[in-house]
Amino acid sequence: MASLIVCHACDLVHRRGPIADPGRVRCARCHAELYRTNSAGIDTAIALAVTASVLLLLSNVYPLVALQLNGTTRETTLLGAALGLYAQGYGAIGALVLLTTVLIPLFQISTLLYVLLPLRMYRRAPRQRELFHALTRLRPWAMPEVFMLGALVALVKLSAMAQVVPGISLFCYGALMLTLAALTSVTPTAQFWQWVEGSRT
Repeated sequence: MASLIVCHACDLVHRRGPIADPGRVRCARCHAELYRTNSAGIDTAIALAVTASVLLLLSNVYPLVALQLNGTTRETTLLGAALGLYAQGYGAIGALVLLTTVLIPLFQISTLLYVLLPLRMYRRAPRQRELFHALTRLRPWAMPEVFMLGALVALVKLSAMAQVVPGISLFCYGALMLTLAALTSVTPTAQFWQWVEGSRT
């Protein structure tokens, strides 16, 4: 049964039907984009999710940055930065950094792998509908680009006081930011439900 979709611009109700892959559907009244699918297949989405999981692991294992001052070197990891904020009395900020840079991307990657791998074999994962709805609500809270911008600004300011050596983790997290952006672009809601419908045939 075709579902209904409401235009976000003019509130006109449309009946969602099958569209070609790739395809874009616009409102009949105001021509605003309602939804789209893309040419990337489910294998591409799985490959991006696996790549993102490896990059997330590397960004939490290796040092984020090293500071060299007066002959001493201090290093910290991504988790160490969040714990350092907590230790200095900034518990709320530390928790926010941990949530938006580690936990939500981890949930995003693991959820997509959990639902996409069975779909690849024409099966359905238990509670995939609830998990994907939770993913669409949490996606805006994954902010790797905000963290990268803040980290780069901090490194530029710290370079005036000490020698700053970017770690492997910083480069891995930058690659993770791009990978998550690509993963989000190939798994829009309409595309996901199209894969679900395809798994039933």
